[in-house]
Amino acid sequence: MVPMTLAPDNPFARPSDLPYGLPDYDAVRVEHYEPALRAGLAEQRAELDAIAGETDPPTVANTLDALERSGRLLRRAALPFFNQLSADANDALEDLHERLAADLAAHRDAIYQDARLRARLVGLRDRAEAGEVTLEPDQAWLLRTWLKDFRRAGIDLSTSDQEALRDLNARLTELSAAFSRRLLAGEKASAVLATDPDELAGLTDDELAGAAQAATEAGHEGAWLVGLQLPTRQDVVGSLDHRATRRRVQQASETRGSHGDDHDTRGVLLEIARLRAERARLLGYPHHAAYVAEDATAGSAEAVAGMLGRLAPAAVANARTEGAALREVLHRTDPGAELCAADWAYLAGRVRGDEHAPDDAALRPYLELERVVQHGVLEAAHRLYGLSFVERHDLTGYHPDTRIFEVFDAPEPGRPDHGLGLFVADWYTRPVKRGGAWMNTLVDQNRLLGERPVVVNNLNIVKPAPGRPTLLGRDQVRTLFHEFGHALHGLLSDVRYPSQSGTSVPRDFVEFPSQVNEMWAWDPQILRSYAVHHVTGEPLPPEWIDHLTAERQDGEGFATTEYLGAALLDQAWHRLAPHEVPTDVEDVATFEAAALAAAGLDDVPVPPRYRSTYFNHVWGSGYAAAYYSYIWSEVLDADTVRWYRERGGLTRENGEEFRRRLLARGGSQDPLASFRDLRGRDAEIGPLLARRGLGTVSS
Repeated sequence: MVPMTLAPDNPFARPSDLPYGLPDYDAVRVEHYEPALRAGLAEQRAELDAIAGETDPPTVANTLDALERSGRLLRRAALPFFNQLSADANDALEDLHERLAADLAAHRDAIYQDARLRARLVGLRDRAEAGEVTLEPDQAWLLRTWLKDFRRAGIDLSTSDQEALRDLNARLTELSAAFSRRLLAGEKASAVLATDPDELAGLTDDELAGAAQAATEAGHEGAWLVGLQLPTRQDVVGSLDHRATRRRVQQASETRGSHGDDHDTRGVLLEIARLRAERARLLGYPHHAAYVAEDATAGSAEAVAGMLGRLAPAAVANARTEGAALREVLHRTDPGAELCAADWAYLAGRVRGDEHAPDDAALRPYLELERVVQHGVLEAAHRLYGLSFVERHDLTGYHPDTRIFEVFDAPEPGRPDHGLGLFVADWYTRPVKRGGAWMNTLVDQNRLLGERPVVVNNLNIVKPAPGRPTLLGRDQVRTLFHEFGHALHGLLSDVRYPSQSGTSVPRDFVEFPSQVNEMWAWDPQILRSYAVHHVTGEPLPPEWIDHLTAERQDGEGFATTEYLGAALLDQAWHRLAPHEVPTDVEDVATFEAAALAAAGLDDVPVPPRYRSTYFNHVWGSGYAAAYYSYIWSEVLDADTVRWYRERGGLTRENGEEFRRRLLARGGSQDPLASFRDLRGRDAEIGPLLARRGLGTVSS
């Protein structure tokens, strides 16, 4: 029962009456979140006290099921809150997050440091081992997960150490929120202002119109404002003919968070690094990277370091080769000029032009957002899984730019209701939206509570001026398919328990299905379906299709090196002991340079995908010591792409196999067992090495 402190007219006081439990955003206001979240915390604490105080012997129903049923009000408010905080923030939401951060951390600690709850779980395990209780495979895996999480949360520590751990967790939660808030504000403040149109030569009319509108909205009428994306590499740099402007944008990107102003993130990240190191030591681990890897498919920080270390030399060698070709192009117009990071994407486009391959400027007219979504992203899902999508104009999202689609499964005899869930699309950037692209859930699929999924994809595509089409570059197309792979993981989940739903898998496995879904972006059948000129209706020239399907290794030296730079930085920060963490903010750049030099990544003009001061994945999100996950997951991805191709590619039979054996299982079993069930063996690294042009690496 909802505590009396939550007013009955609060939209979160009871489950939403809208389809699939979509939050009633017509009614939700910022002021509704805090009372709902606080009531949810109190309600779950009471529910857990009841479970812990149960006197009957532990069973699945009174222990596992009861734990998974608890916290419904909290989830009902928290999932929409954190989604809106990332996608449509405002001062009130950010202030609330900072006020609640410590309480949310304390609530989790109270659960996992409750010896009575752990005793109930141990008792259930003992009864199962004695044959008194029968556990289904997903229940056995869930019980194992709960017990592991109790151990990793410090249940075996002394009372004083548990208190110290609670203080650390509360402070770390506050600091992560502070980092994200500073970064978002600093990203907005770092936008590059141009007052002369010649400075932006090379941009399309649509891009210029968008930049002019952004400048007007920021109070710079008659100018142009180039906003920044979260990564170091800015898409706009690949189009700008004006070298000085390219360098201005690159510098603005790379110096975010290091200006000594209110947006400086260095002090925050240093404290986070030190406290994570202290927490790891308290829990018995040499460093935070070891703590993280133990709970992932990698198993150990040494395994992570081994893979990254093997890949780095070959990636740098490829980058040097690519750089040499770019330097030749640069010297045609600027003899003796030094190749820098700001030149790389621009000159790579010129090289493609020399080779008669289409660059983004030529491709954009054929890559209109609506057609890419309808005839690309959604069409691939239909062909693979039999899904259909109907836009629900009668449903309201959390922002006017959101679009909501009802997802229908392939109908089956005797099943008149084949509604699967809702997909919420939020494509456009805005000043209050965090950078990057991601998937969230508003409702997690599970059979225990009879809930069907509501999933959100967020991107940061620049919104064109009114009446203009949204034209995409190849990276944005890839990102659309990537994030929809996460959405499919959530939509096609078919598990019993909420905590095992969809993407609730180890961090170094979660990127695997999304990376697999990228393959359909350049599948010739799908590409021909969506790549049509938005004005003339002409299809993409056949020779361009051939280029796009064959260019996977184009630029892989740069792409792999920039990625490894970020992954190795993440590992370097999180392999420190507490006393090894720098204490002076001026030492952040020094530490970063030393870490990159130690990995051999310092002698090519390829900066890491994220520098420390704007690395939100690791300081403000859930990828601390886990940014390696993308390439670790890509081993599985590349092997699975080979599996698809061996079996005929884009077919319903292949889609159903991938869905049934992997996507549907979520976190209900060992994810590597799901992969083995699909592939018939463990993953092999060969397909990844071939894809990235790293064939000389010892596997």
